[in-house]
Amino acid sequence: MPESASAPDGHPAIDTGVPHNARIWNHWLGGTDNFPVDREMGERIRAVFPEIVDNARADREFLVRAVRYLTAEAGVRQFLDIGSGLPTRDNTHEVAQAAAPEARVVYVDNDPMVIAHARALLAGGPEGATDFVGADLRDPGRVLDAAARTLDLSRPVGLMLLGSLNFVSDDAEVRRVLDRLTGALAPGSHLVISHPTAALNPERAREVVAAWNERGTPKLTLRSPEAIAGMFQGLELLDPGVVSCSLWRPAPDRPDDAVVVDEYCGVARKP
Repeated sequence: MPESASAPDGHPAIDTGVPHNARIWNHWLGGTDNFPVDREMGERIRAVFPEIVDNARADREFLVRAVRYLTAEAGVRQFLDIGSGLPTRDNTHEVAQAAAPEARVVYVDNDPMVIAHARALLAGGPEGATDFVGADLRDPGRVLDAAARTLDLSRPVGLMLLGSLNFVSDDAEVRRVLDRLTGALAPGSHLVISHPTAALNPERAREVVAAWNERGTPKLTLRSPEAIAGMFQGLELLDPGVVSCSLWRPAPDRPDDAVVVDEYCGVARKP
């Protein structure tokens, strides 16, 4: 029988006998907050799709560049990071508060292990504020109500949805969630999305998804770059549009060495 642990806020106990995306992602990024079943599944996926580690790293590097852009160039001082996952390196509050110490960040996740590690996320700088909300992306009303304890939703917010919408299989529900969240944010807010695709390696990507969905939780859905672009409906999509995470405004000192990955992304502004 798998080990388990109680979680706060009425969430289910941690089941260490079932691989979980947040813990596998943590393993690929070199973290230690994972269990043997997660490492086993992570290595099984890597054997079929070795580029997956590049995907994970490119996604994290995109987060860093996007948050730096929002703080340094767009003047955003508030962030709502939904589906934040386990803390690793270069978390949203660390990047934002390094550029703007007064930045305020709210993390949201519904995973018991992430919630159990919330205190690690709460170590924000003394000038800013960092909070954690145990809630589900598919309940945007609850997310917004809880976030409003820390964020002023009448001022611009950077809404971060990195690797989270791919766990909502129904396109209509994705649209409902995005409309509710972005509709509640002030003009000048930005939506930041990353999402896995099968654009580069369709057969292997679908094999990985099938293997994951057989045992893992939550279930994973791939979408095309065109479908991801549609998520920014009604917003001003910034250059270079929806692209592989490694190609979104790469650092000036390494514009040509980025590995193109099947994790796509974009950033858009609410007019």
